[in-house]
Amino acid sequence: MPSHAQKSIEPAAETGAEQTYFALFSLPRKLNIDIAALERDFYKLSRRLHPDLYARKSAEEQAWSLRQSSLLNDAYRTLKEPVARTTYLLKVEGVRIEDENSETRDLQAKQNRVPADLLEEVFELNMQLEEMRANLKMGEDDLALRSDLVRAQAQFQKMLASVDDELRRAWAAWDAASDANDAPTKEKQKEEMVALLDRRSYLRNLLRDVDGVLTPQRASVAIAKVGS
Repeated sequence: MPSHAQKSIEPAAETGAEQTYFALFSLPRKLNIDIAALERDFYKLSRRLHPDLYARKSAEEQAWSLRQSSLLNDAYRTLKEPVARTTYLLKVEGVRIEDENSETRDLQAKQNRVPADLLEEVFELNMQLEEMRANLKMGEDDLALRSDLVRAQAQFQKMLASVDDELRRAWAAWDAASDANDAPTKEKQKEEMVALLDRRSYLRNLLRDVDGVLTPQRASVAIAKVGS
């Protein structure tokens, strides 16, 4: 049987309900959280759950410790990062978030996701990227084209910063609606956050494509790190 300490860490398992990352840290389902407090609680729970403390315990308790340590690490990594926390909260709230890794999407799906207000810019950018890639394959570098890509990079970085500002406003609106138990506003904010996350992911993919042409060596290292 789990000890009292175990029960306090694994409440959902005791009640048969699904345990969330928020519940693990006794947090409400909100998007603005105290990161310093989260870190303190993480290290406190980590010490209590460390497998070394269960080395002389039963096999069942050792397995429990490993499961909870793994869960705790996953929860901490997710909740400390704002976008990952947003994606996770939406998932917990029943919203299906598609895999935004462009490497897992076919070309048609990627094209269908182009935001309407970016169609012209994206079409022009793709033409410029293809031309630049062709030049680089031949060992050439078009300085005027490179300059155009640098300007496009700055433009998309500005757009991405704007999306992040909108996300922060959506987080505040979600938290206020949660405090007020305002279900209609929460539903509206969920839709808003899904749209913002999708736009953010698309912009990040565009920036990655531009960076891959402007600084191919750095892009290759970044992709290798993601895949490791």
